[in-house]
Amino acid sequence: MRMKLAAGTAVVALILAACGGGAAQKGTVKIAINPWVGYEADAAVVAYLLEKELGYKVEKLPLTEQISWEGFESGTVDVIIENWGHADLAQKYITDEKVAVDAGSTGVDGIIGWYVPPWMVTEYPDITDWNNLNKYADLFKTSESGDLGQLLDGDPSFVTNDEAIIKGLDLNYKVVYAGSEAALIESFRAAETNKTPLIGYFYEPQWFLAEVPLVHILLPEWTEGCDADPNNIPCDYAPYNDLNKIVSKKFADTGGDAYKLVTNFQWTGADQNLVAKYITIDFAGDADAAAKAAEKWIKDPANESKWKAWLP
Repeated sequence: MRMKLAAGTAVVALILAACGGGAAQKGTVKIAINPWVGYEADAAVVAYLLEKELGYKVEKLPLTEQISWEGFESGTVDVIIENWGHADLAQKYITDEKVAVDAGSTGVDGIIGWYVPPWMVTEYPDITDWNNLNKYADLFKTSESGDLGQLLDGDPSFVTNDEAIIKGLDLNYKVVYAGSEAALIESFRAAETNKTPLIGYFYEPQWFLAEVPLVHILLPEWTEGCDADPNNIPCDYAPYNDLNKIVSKKFADTGGDAYKLVTNFQWTGADQNLVAKYITIDFAGDADAAAKAAEKWIKDPANESKWKAWLP
């Protein structure tokens, strides 16, 4: 929700601008930050342009997906910059309550599924066929999964179908949570380096796949309605074509140039992966990693025509 400047504050801001103090502050844009680095890359670039090019203040709010949508109703969130499906939340907040609107495509297609490290496919070529997963379940047993094979998931707040898929396909596996995206990545990295068995939830686009090209397990292809029962799903995840942006209805109506920038923002999975890599690798451990990553991408002459096309 944009904050209105008091008249006196606006005058002071204009004077500062005239004296070389920078662009007049236009208000605050509140962007939810969901817990995966691809999302953070999107948000970092949009936030940088809002602040440096358009003169807005940006408030970044670390929130899970569900809580982010609730923020449209409470007025605490203006923008979700990368939405992965959530038909139920769209029905509630866009269609029924009319407090949110679709702000268009990010230009990125998403894939969610089960993956194994490359060494396992070399050693067990038929492991990518789900029909063979029970044959290999013993390989994946851990102290946390007991007598069942472990299927490793990431952040517990991520919306997954994995327990329902295990039930729907009658697989001898148990979902165990790594705790975060970073922990999931580190588990896959260690599994490839040490040649230890691992199967887990993962997704694309993701910069890590350029480092370790994880191999997608072929579950039964998703078809309309195969995931209708949320407790028993005998198919793969639906493809997330054209990941979109969601904004509050109030922001859409009053956000001005900030809203126009958000709706115009559209890039590729390769762009996102590059900024995500900057955040995770190039500026690892830096408190301002996201902002520095965005600046590095924006200052690259090869990207100038892309981001300038998003400006109002």
